[in-house]
Amino acid sequence: MLVATDRISAFDVVLGEDIPHKGRVLTGLSLHWFDILDTPHHLISADTRSMSFLAPDEQAEFAGRAMLVHAAEVIPMECVIRGYLYGSSWKEYASGGGPTTEHLPEGLEMASKLPEPIFTPATKAESGHDENLTEAEARDFVGDALYEELRTRSLSIYETGATYAAQRGIILADTKFEFGIVDDEIILIDEVLTPDSSRYWPADAWRPGAVMPSFDKQPVRDWLETQDGWNKEPPAPPMPVEVVEATSNRYIEAYERLTGNPFDDYLTSMGVT
Repeated sequence: MLVATDRISAFDVVLGEDIPHKGRVLTGLSLHWFDILDTPHHLISADTRSMSFLAPDEQAEFAGRAMLVHAAEVIPMECVIRGYLYGSSWKEYASGGGPTTEHLPEGLEMASKLPEPIFTPATKAESGHDENLTEAEARDFVGDALYEELRTRSLSIYETGATYAAQRGIILADTKFEFGIVDDEIILIDEVLTPDSSRYWPADAWRPGAVMPSFDKQPVRDWLETQDGWNKEPPAPPMPVEVVEATSNRYIEAYERLTGNPFDDYLTSMGVT
């Protein structure tokens, strides 16, 4: 059973305050995408009321933010797809290039739409930071056949997600997928196309060269950047209530814009009281 937490991190530091409903948004959106995507995945059930191994108080506590899944042998490579040049990839590109930008043309701006989405895998670190891989390194890491399989599947899922999001006025700038093996079959695992694993932008705000607003923890990052004297090492300063609420609202907005459904309806369907 996977349980999505309401805890949040920024600059690789876990903050002390929970973000209300964050875990339920991540779970609800993953369930939404599992229904849409035509790919095998690990989900068995997300209704804690049917999970007899949980005590009644646990069923209530985990309602809406837990998934019963098939245990998988995890493929230790993050499958990152980038449709736009932003974040760490933009910094790498602007400083002369590296693993995530090795196949990109010259002359792109921050937030530029790429000529076509690119597959930029990384090692899945047990601790510390993931390490970006060149195509040659990734092929050596998992083998040519598995590399091609993961690349093809990841690009296909990204294209489905990006097309769906675009119809709702949202750009899926980049995302990461994880895969595992169950009974010799490669399946999609973990959360999928959520604000924590993906970078979503409002389409009407997109401008090449501009800093883009995103449907995720941006209010937390923005506030932390204003905290003079904090060196981005733990512990983080305590967040004000208004920052917590703004971040929770940002996650809920992402759910409602992508699914087209009120978030309260999801809570009711999952038995959240």
